Amino acid sequence: MAKSAAIYDLKGLNCPLPVLKARKRLAAMRPGARLWLETTDPLAVIDIPAFCVDAGHQLIETAAVTGGHRFLVERGSAA
Repeated sequence: MAKSAAIYDLKGLNCPLPVLKARKRLAAMRPGARLWLETTDPLAVIDIPAFCVDAGHQLIETAAVTGGHRFLVERGSAA
């Protein structure tokens, strides 16, 4: 059974706001919980994966969508 994931709309925000907001939202979640991040910032394709590595989260999926990108992040236990 696939885990359900909330969607966090970060569209219209530019670096560094998507990462800062994602960090805060993930910090409030349980380890193993998943969150879709939806962005329009072109730098998010670099920033979100780097943030996941630095914070100990797992980037499950990345998808290009019209006008931006979606990232499925699983919260790590160390954050």
